[in-house]
Amino acid sequence: METQELHRGRLIDHIQLVVKDLPASQAFYEAVFKVLKVPMGGAGEGYFWADELFVSTAGSGAANGALTGRHHLAFQAQDRATVDAFHKAALAAGGKDHGAPGERKYHPGYYAAFVIDPDGNNIEAVFHGEAQRSAPSVKVTF
Repeated sequence: METQELHRGRLIDHIQLVVKDLPASQAFYEAVFKVLKVPMGGAGEGYFWADELFVSTAGSGAANGALTGRHHLAFQAQDRATVDAFHKAALAAGGKDHGAPGERKYHPGYYAAFVIDPDGNNIEAVFHGEAQRSAPSVKVTF
């Protein structure tokens, strides 16, 4: 087995979305992740993945033949300009506006945008304001 490297965040190890139109979802997420500078991890028969997100058809073994329900996923953005670019790219890739970029009242500096993906999931990009990170992510090598 060759060495692989994963980068992980704070809480979620991975999420699976089961979608009805895989090509539409793949085009949407490729556009969104390009802006967020998240590389696509790979794709295969009936699935694709990037970082902690695994997206498949209902026919995949892990899906048990059922679509997932409506979810809210928030992706971290490196700055306000990236949130703005996320919103623009998501709309151009088939998303529907669910909240234009702007400050939210969750905490000072919370700047976010929301779109609905091709399967009705509420997808957000958020910049929490200026902060100093101890590391960009946790690196796991195996």
